[in-house]
Amino acid sequence: MTPIVNLKNLTKIYYKGDSEILTLDHVSLQIEPGEFIALMGPSGSGKTTLLNLLGGLDTPTDGEVDVCGQDLSVLSSRELARWRADHVGFVFQSFNLLPVLTARQNVELPLTLQPLSSQERRHHAEVALRIVGLEDRMDHRPSELSGGQEQRVAIARALACDPQLLLADEPTGDLDAKSAQDVMELLKRLNESLGKTIIIVTHDSHAAEFARRELHLEKGVMHMERKR
Repeated sequence: MTPIVNLKNLTKIYYKGDSEILTLDHVSLQIEPGEFIALMGPSGSGKTTLLNLLGGLDTPTDGEVDVCGQDLSVLSSRELARWRADHVGFVFQSFNLLPVLTARQNVELPLTLQPLSSQERRHHAEVALRIVGLEDRMDHRPSELSGGQEQRVAIARALACDPQLLLADEPTGDLDAKSAQDVMELLKRLNESLGKTIIIVTHDSHAAEFARRELHLEKGVMHMERKR
């Protein structure tokens, strides 16, 4: 089976004045289709940087980033945007929903990059909202939803384009314990029932328990992993 993620000697350096900040240090990693990965480590360890590189939101200083069969280093900014729209769904800690739009309209937003009619966009959005259990909240705005429901809308938005890879950065960070549990159970179902490859960045050891494999970063170096 061809890995959905194949990283070789991935290095990322940021420059601040005359200083170099080594964020990722020769990270090599393979992830198979259908895996559920929890990426853990202390603040500043490079977790979010790695997630951004996997999603084509950032470019490496050195090394190879092959995701969904594509070498991301050879793509232009416009090509990366097109690639992201076709292959990757993002879920963020702060939900990033537009307050003036309904749940359905928020889910439809990324679909405007696809060659779909307005009817097709609406259908895709409604299917995604049903998958996350929000068929009765489609016409509600974010202010009319709980935090857990807002995050489920964000997950539906990430699913709407039927991505191969779902990337979530601290998806339970702004949620209470019950809502966090519900969101992680939803992600687990998406992995098991729909076969989605999911990578989450988290500080929460309880959230990490839902993953099948834990990867640990510290000071930009991959130190260990744990399989379940």
